[in-house]
Amino acid sequence: MKILISNDDGYKAKGIKTLITELEKIADLIVVAPDRNRSGSSSSLTLDKAVKVTKLKNNFYFINGTPTDCVHIALTGLINFVPDLVISGINHGPNMGDDTIYSGTVAAAMEGYLLNIPSFAISMGNENPKFFDSGAKVTVDLIKLYNKKKLGSMLLNINVPDVPYEELKGMEITRLGKRHAAESAIKSEENKNEALYWIGAAGEPNDGGPGTDFNSIRKKVVSITPIHADLTDYQNIEKIKKWV
Repeated sequence: MKILISNDDGYKAKGIKTLITELEKIADLIVVAPDRNRSGSSSSLTLDKAVKVTKLKNNFYFINGTPTDCVHIALTGLINFVPDLVISGINHGPNMGDDTIYSGTVAAAMEGYLLNIPSFAISMGNENPKFFDSGAKVTVDLIKLYNKKKLGSMLLNINVPDVPYEELKGMEITRLGKRHAAESAIKSEENKNEALYWIGAAGEPNDGGPGTDFNSIRKKVVSITPIHADLTDYQNIEKIKKWV
């Protein structure tokens, strides 16, 4: 197999290094990742300037742009083949519920999916993860499943409990949960005309019951959520038609 790997934590991050070490045993890899941490960048593209691509070694590049830049440039100009899979991660923390809207990890995988390549976003279910090797081994397991039966273009958001691989209690197909509203922004400095604010912490789960990604992680079960790019609110189409 040929697999394109990216992430949002940057090419030096432990998560992507662990993923590379595990996947290079079973596939030919090309790595195109940001030059630094770009968490929370969502599906942003750099359109106001040229993006610099630096070759670190054979089949390993870093880019001074966003995760979406990485995958888009890789697939539309940098490499001369279509990979079998795009895999983004392993993220240094969870991407569950509303987090997926902001996630650069999910966005990198989304870009592969938008270009008709099956794509996985892999994240660890703890903010300060220790067991990246569990995430890497789960990724290998899913690749083997995919090779047994290819399902066509799909985007999977995968969150792995931060426990040793042997302590994982299986996999579960889930839906995205929801969080309470984020905490207030934090003002850290102010003068006459300027103020500095830090974005507040994410809210705690609001909808995190059975069937959700939050619930799976609590049970030490790998959460696999199929997601897609169509943001249409189909339930409200008729209602809005009448309103207009």
